[in-house]
Amino acid sequence: MKPVHYADYLQLDKILGAQQPESELHQMPAHDEMLFIIIHQAYELWFKQIMYEVESVNRIFKQPALNDNSPELQTIVHRLQRSVTILKLLVQQIDVMETMTPMDFLDFRDMLRPASGFQSWQFKALEARLGLQFGQRHGQEYYISQLRPEQVALIKQVESEQPLISLVNQWLERMPFLEEASSWFEEYATVYQSSLTEKEKANWDAFQAMFSERAPGNAGEPVRQLSGRASRAALFIMLYRGYPLLQLPFQLLNVLLEIDEQLSTWRYRHMNMVHRMIGTRVGTGGSTGKEYLKGAVDKHYIFREIAQLTSFLVERRRLPVLDPATERRLGFSVPPKDKIQA
Repeated sequence: MKPVHYADYLQLDKILGAQQPESELHQMPAHDEMLFIIIHQAYELWFKQIMYEVESVNRIFKQPALNDNSPELQTIVHRLQRSVTILKLLVQQIDVMETMTPMDFLDFRDMLRPASGFQSWQFKALEARLGLQFGQRHGQEYYISQLRPEQVALIKQVESEQPLISLVNQWLERMPFLEEASSWFEEYATVYQSSLTEKEKANWDAFQAMFSERAPGNAGEPVRQLSGRASRAALFIMLYRGYPLLQLPFQLLNVLLEIDEQLSTWRYRHMNMVHRMIGTRVGTGGSTGKEYLKGAVDKHYIFREIAQLTSFLVERRRLPVLDPATERRLGFSVPPKDKIQA
């Protein structure tokens, strides 16, 4: 086997030679442009890694069957948790960017036009891979307008494939316990309705809409990401997550919410950083700067229906009691004593 050298393995010649400040090309050196380049290169590398993790998770979900009591589900949760950790790092990286002052940025900002973070095709592809649909996007009219044709083609290809949220929907729909505990949901609906205060009565309409199979009736209603059956399964997991067999499924639902939370935090921090750097000026790529980013913060929630389920929870002491057969299936399976070998 041929010996591998550290520098060759990491292709450091390419990586360390990939910073070419525009300010130096114009013979007007701006010290902070090097920091600006390296931070954005690091972002793109981490986007690549998150995409790599999400693509692997989607492949597992696309299998004909997924055993919830197997290493496969643990692998899914582990890789998505890794993605969350990376997203937290991306948020923290903004602290480094903010060591650059607005005047430092102005030293080279105009030399970057029309380059912009808005042209990050990897981030748009990642959002689509997770499940952000075109109709949910803020600024639909120009979200791919500044990309190169080959980058647009890559994003369109990703958008044509089944995203993570759709695969999660299918996985939830396969959960067998809803059929075995057939009376559970009717009992729970009664308990939930009785738990509402006078000011919360509108929640009952939302509850019925969430768990029915009704398609959106009005043009203004958002496209549903989860079917009624999948929503009931997710609610069941959240409510009875203390049972051993539901602990990993609950971790999966929770990590999806963490992904949305970290993406939202990153967008919010990015928005504030842009406002701090350029105020109300137009971005180098021609976007409205802070206002565009604010619209994305408010609108780009991928797993919003899973988050909405927390509106429909009741106290543990009020939960319907599961039948003994379902309880046994949700617990640890212990063989009889005469079957245990010494």
